[in-house]
Amino acid sequence: MSDRCQLTGAGPGDGHSVSHSHVGTSRRGEPDVQRHRHVVPGLGRTAGVAAECPCVKRVDRNGIEAAGARIRACGERI
Repeated sequence: MSDRCQLTGAGPGDGHSVSHSHVGTSRRGEPDVQRHRHVVPGLGRTAGVAAECPCVKRVDRNGIEAAGARIRACGERI
């Protein structure tokens, strides 16, 4: 099972690696999903978030409360 970003829902992409002779072979591009733990004052505990690297910056900027609300709106639990 591949990783998915809990904030954006970004998953793996597919495409072709093209060699010098222009032979295309299938490839799979995995997103760079990192798991981070954040302290959530509203819940009184820590919460783990699996997010892509650009989304980690978004969590730091907007706060874990807003990110948690967005994750819960998608039907996932944090």
